[in-house]
Amino acid sequence: MSPFRAFWNSPVGPKTTHFWGPISNWGLVASGLADTQKPPEMISGNMTGAMCVCSALLMRFAWMVQPRNYLLLVCHASNETVQLYQLSRFVKAQG
Repeated sequence: MSPFRAFWNSPVGPKTTHFWGPISNWGLVASGLADTQKPPEMISGNMTGAMCVCSALLMRFAWMVQPRNYLLLVCHASNETVQLYQLSRFVKAQG
């Protein structure tokens, strides 16, 4: 079987939500990265905190689900990193 066909038919391949869910979640990471260029006064501490908690929970889910969803894990680890950076900017701006 070709590598492409094996990927296509895998339980985490492009015919499943295990693939398309994480792909769409990369939009959250891109949005967070774009927000790093905005002034810290525009950051919502409540929303950023909620995003941190959500990404942490979804990282655990991605690790526990079978088959393991490494794409989702990396996506939410990246989002967690961006959101923690934003949260640190918010806290510094608050004094």
